[in-house]
Amino acid sequence: MLWEPAEGGAVRCGLCRRRCLIPEGKRGFCRVRENRGGRLYSLNYGKAIATNVDPIEKKPFYHFMPGDSVFSFSTVGCNFACDYCQNWDISQGFREIGGENLPPARIAEICKSQGLPGAAYTYTEPTIFMEYALDTAKLLHKDGKYNVFVSNGYMADEAIKEMKGRIDATRVDLKGFHDRIYKEVCKDVELEGVLECIKGLHKIGHIEIINLIVPGYNDDEDDIRAVCKWVKDLDERVPVHFIAFYPAHRMMDVKATKLEALLRAREIAIEEGLLHAYTGNVRNEETESTYCPKCGEMVVKRSGFSMLENRVTKKGRCPCGEQLYFVNDIKEYWKKRPRKG
Repeated sequence: MLWEPAEGGAVRCGLCRRRCLIPEGKRGFCRVRENRGGRLYSLNYGKAIATNVDPIEKKPFYHFMPGDSVFSFSTVGCNFACDYCQNWDISQGFREIGGENLPPARIAEICKSQGLPGAAYTYTEPTIFMEYALDTAKLLHKDGKYNVFVSNGYMADEAIKEMKGRIDATRVDLKGFHDRIYKEVCKDVELEGVLECIKGLHKIGHIEIINLIVPGYNDDEDDIRAVCKWVKDLDERVPVHFIAFYPAHRMMDVKATKLEALLRAREIAIEEGLLHAYTGNVRNEETESTYCPKCGEMVVKRSGFSMLENRVTKKGRCPCGEQLYFVNDIKEYWKKRPRKG
């Protein structure tokens, strides 16, 4: 899907914002989409390299169906090449398109047999297995189950249109607010493209944002404040999670993020007017829990990836009556944002 022929037998991929021009016999940046005879083929369709059942809080989603466990899966490949990738072996380091044969119908069967309420497309970047993801999402919707993307937020506008009514929520990684981290660490990614993508995803469904705080790269207070100001202008209700960096891949010489840095980032978010700011990857119940911005009471208590208490109503309200940016009942959500049949 989403490609067009170009001169000399090449094709132009239109799935993500890189818009790779791919010569005959070659693959795009993600290494899972190949030009064969002037047609673009997905090589990873139905090939799951990683599967698990995870708490939805692990993604992290804190305001979308809290307390649920979801079937989680991915294929190999990614349209980024981040120096600190935790899953670099399956996103970048693979030599062959490996994985278990797991077609969409089989995923639907697993979710039904195990009583799982939905699926998360995660671990690598779901944009690069979009056909596989959307076919799976369609089957799960027929069974009354939901779909969430865990994404770097670099899909093309045309891909976002295809996701509308299929993908119910997206967690987007906003890595910083300057081009250095995107150009150098993620390899020639345009910050503006990520921002435009977040705007598009916000229009079609629930979103949450993470900001991985990397010491020496994006932990400057001005950078964090810029992230918060931009999210505030988009929607002050959108949850922002400040999470800890741990040494990985090509950045083993960078120290892990301290809790104090995450706490300060959260303080900045609150100063800038964000209603829901969290810390993550370092256990701290106070800053992992949700508080009503009107009455100040704790409405969801969390510890790590566990939800301990949820006082939000099915219609997403605090007991005090305040409407929160929450999806606590998927059927109520679908009344406002109908899913495609």
